Amino acid sequence: MSKKRVLSGIQPTGKLHLGNLIGAIENWVELQGEYDCYFFIADLHALTSNYDDPKNLAADIRQATIDLVSAGLDPRKCVIFKQSDLSQHCELDVLFSMITPLSWLSRVPTYKSKIEELKAKDLSTYGFLGYPVLQAADILIYKADFVPVGRDQLPHIELTREIARRFNYFYGDLFPIPQDLLTQFPTLPGTDGRKMSKSYNNTIALSDSPEMVRKKVSAMITDPARIKKDDKGHPEVCSVFEFYKVFAKDGADAVAGECKKAERGCVACKKEMGDILVKYLEPINKRRTELLKHPDRIDKLLKDGAGKAAKVAKKTLAQAKKKMGLL
Repeated sequence: MSKKRVLSGIQPTGKLHLGNLIGAIENWVELQGEYDCYFFIADLHALTSNYDDPKNLAADIRQATIDLVSAGLDPRKCVIFKQSDLSQHCELDVLFSMITPLSWLSRVPTYKSKIEELKAKDLSTYGFLGYPVLQAADILIYKADFVPVGRDQLPHIELTREIARRFNYFYGDLFPIPQDLLTQFPTLPGTDGRKMSKSYNNTIALSDSPEMVRKKVSAMITDPARIKKDDKGHPEVCSVFEFYKVFAKDGADAVAGECKKAERGCVACKKEMGDILVKYLEPINKRRTELLKHPDRIDKLLKDGAGKAAKVAKKTLAQAKKKMGLL
């Protein structure tokens, strides 16, 4: 019996960070042993919001690939490739755009929230409005059975399902209806207390040196009401405590108790958490150091991945074009 297929991608819009690791990558590492997995660097999606400044895109693509492999993705167990290396994604995107109502796109919740988050950018473009259609093409070109997502991405998966149903209704069954593989994970705060996001410049990157990790943790927002060490703390509002709940679960309750009794100061918490994160990232850093010694491996990895992905994508595109009368 063949394995069910999983597909997901990540945008190379800067260095991948702890939020990416906890929210997606660690889950992918587990899935690659159980499913037929396709993971891609979504460089075309990166252009939907960073179209005006692509000078770092090539370097970011490379960095993202190194981060994914360093974090545990194994090209012997999954297919890793760059989105723009396969023109079939764009061709299927165009075909889907012929049948997707504009009203479907404008009601996607993340459309307005992303515009608000990136208010300094002009996102009144066709590419940004239509990126859920490209996302549907990314998924359906591989006839994926499952897409691992966080709860905030569920509307995108539902739109992909609607596009698949609409295509199948007009032209006959071709695309399976993909299901979400809901990833349950806490939202990791950034160094400023907001959600960790490259847009906010508040991340702890997977590629940060141990010294930089400790420096960033030492600057994190803690309990604003706790001025002095002997003030009783409120761990439920402290960003550093959120890290304890993720990276040091066994000791989190004890830390909370000591904080509430003013038996532990914020400086001590930050120092300890810095050490915890450095140790947590150590295996990733070791793998990255090895990869950086052999840069040709990344080029080969992406080329080989694109070759494997193309075998599936070309077949699906030909089937779609034939259904639509183009072949």
